[in-house]
This record gives sequence, structure tokens and C-alpha cells, in this order.
Amino acid sequence: MGESDPPPPSRRISVHQALGGGSVADFLLWKRWCGATVVLVSASSFWFLFERAGYNLLSFVSNVVLLLVVILFLWAKSASILNRPLPPLPDMEISEESAVKAADVIRVWINYVLSVAREIAVGRNVKLFLQVAFGLWVASYIGSFFSFLTLVYIGVVLSLSIPVLYDKYQDHIDDKLRITHRVVLTQYKKIDDTILRKIPMPINMGKKIQ
Repeated sequence: MGESDPPPPSRRISVHQALGGGSVADFLLWKRWCGATVVLVSASSFWFLFERAGYNLLSFVSNVVLLLVVILFLWAKSASILNRPLPPLPDMEISEESAVKAADVIRVWINYVLSVAREIAVGRNVKLFLQVAFGLWVASYIGSFFSFLTLVYIGVVLSLSIPVLYDKYQDHIDDKLRITHRVVLTQYKKIDDTILRKIPMPINMGKKIQ
């Protein structure tokens, strides 16, 4: 008992369950490698066409849609003349359930953004203001180096690589993240003690309401 015992190993997190445990998790972890390969190749092709080859996104999409409309129109006309089946198109409509779910997700994010804005403007939360300002500055700084399409492509590549790499090397990554978290927390405490705590905070808003 004289020597300190090594820390117990951290419990592994199921990345598949953390991602929802459904088809999306299978897709991001390359369990459905065919679909993931198609998305990666398609994203790479789109990025090369619009960023390197110089194609215009609006013109490309318009030409593709025009080609599809012409093909479907001619198919339908020839099918009526030759007594052939019509194009096998599914019902092109959005169900009410899907629309309600999408609206709920959008409403949650909008309310969160509005609550943050209110906390900064009305609550005068200095720490939250500095966090938001730093995040926006980082986003602006990164955006100055890449176009929007390149950022979307980088997001697709990272979403198809980070989950599977973390699932494979979770123990090593967790050790590095714990060390980084301690360093960042130490530096934040120094900034908080030397700068943020010296900023005068406003009187409680509840007293003004009363």
C-alpha cells in the first residue's frame, strides 16, 4: 500500500450508442461502408467541380434539374404512346410528422440563440459575451481561409473520419483530452482570477423588477 495505485481504467463509451444507435451511427462508423463511400466520393467530386474546376453551383444544379425534367417528360409521353409504365416516382410530399419534427428542432435552436442574446443584452453577462465574441472571431478567422463550400466539405470529411477513429483509439484519445482539459482549465482559471473577476458586475436585475 506504500506505492500509489495506478488510476482505474476509464470506462469505454459506446460511440455507436452516443451517435443514436441507428442507421446514422452505422453510416458514420462505416458499418454501412457502401453508403459512406458514396457520400465521400460525391462530396469530393462536388468540391472538385465547384472549387477547382470552376463550375458555377447555380448553373450546374439548374442544368441537372432541367435534364431530369426533360427525361421524365419524354418518358411519360413515350409511355402513354407505347403503352409502357410511367416513371416509377414515389409520392413527392413531406408528411406532417416530418414537418413538425423539423420545426421543433429549429424552434429549440432559435430559442437557445435568443436566450443567449437576451442574457448578453439584458443580463449583461460578461463571461458569456466574451465566450460568444471569441467563438464568432474564431469562426470569422477560419472562414477567411476557406470558402463556404470548402468548409462544408471539411465538415463531411471530419464527420466520416473522427467517429470511426475515436471508436478505434478511444483510450489514447481520452488520455490526451484529459491532459488538454486540465491545461485549458488552469489557463481559464488564471484569466478568470486576473481579469474577469475584476470586471464590475451589474446589480441584480431582480431588484430592478421589484
